[in-house]
Amino acid sequence: MRPQPGVRTPRGPQIRPQGTTHAAGVWVLAFTLAAGSAMTVGAASDAERLLAARFLPRQEEPLRSYRALRRMHAWSERFKQEGWLEAWTELKEGKFNYEIVTERGSDTIRERVLRALLKREQELVNSGDAGKCELTSDNYDFTEAGRDTDGTHVVQLTPRRKDVLLVEGKMVLSPDGGELLRVEGRLAKNPSFWTSLVNIVRHYGRLGGVRVPVATESTAKVKFVGTSQLEVAYEYETVNNRRVSLSAQRLTAPSRNAAR
Repeated sequence: MRPQPGVRTPRGPQIRPQGTTHAAGVWVLAFTLAAGSAMTVGAASDAERLLAARFLPRQEEPLRSYRALRRMHAWSERFKQEGWLEAWTELKEGKFNYEIVTERGSDTIRERVLRALLKREQELVNSGDAGKCELTSDNYDFTEAGRDTDGTHVVQLTPRRKDVLLVEGKMVLSPDGGELLRVEGRLAKNPSFWTSLVNIVRHYGRLGGVRVPVATESTAKVKFVGTSQLEVAYEYETVNNRRVSLSAQRLTAPSRNAAR
């Protein structure tokens, strides 16, 4: 069983299982897309515009800035290691910055996975390469795939190139076709020889009229390490310089069985 959050075990000399340090570097590659704003869409995606034109046209306000508390949790089942990290994250004038406020658990996971993910995301956004991840016709071919059993619309996502920043899978729209609810699938290209599969579910919500990511779950199968998992939750303070209420965030919180 994994240790329960909030329960601390006595700290002594920490023994790192052989291979864990290298595996942690692989996790960073595997989880880069899941880290944070890499898949934040600044304006209505091409697929959404096409579907929304038939279902519920709306004027989309792009995400220009935000400040959010990000809660991150990663663990390795085989090595029985896990770590937690909370950080204030901010997107302003096209630049991403973060400030870590608390962390606990495995030193290896905190330093080589969670901290490294934030740094990797900062490099990706601040270099101007975040557009390589967006849901646009430059990156994807879109095919409407009908409705799911709950009435939501499903759009098949086919990457236009093999890239660790793209997902092969689907995006799920609200029953009226006007809202992006989630993106789910596997990375279009494995980030490393050591990684055989990376699955991602990314949940979205609308706060103050702006679509933002609200939660991410990702699972990576790493050779000789086994299954590793990452969960990320976002609590927004402001979106486009407007304060976000707690009640609005609760309404956008994803259901635990939404993608199962």
